[in-house]
Amino acid sequence: MALDVKELQQLEVGELLDKEKQLVQELFNLRFQFGSGRLENPMQIRKTKRDIARVKTVLQQVKARVEGTKR
Repeated sequence: MALDVKELQQLEVGELLDKEKQLVQELFNLRFQFGSGRLENPMQIRKTKRDIARVKTVLQQVKARVEGTKR
């Protein structure tokens, strides 16, 4: 489930924060499965980490845009 940056940019801040929380929980579950040997595709961990990074990047862009308009 690779997230598209353009789709993320259309979401509001609250939705982005929810998405980040959801992805962090998913990463925790994947790591738990990996540790117990039940994870079929270890690449899911890398994809989830990258999705978290995408969400955080978009959040920073939104924050910078809001701060830029306040000046």
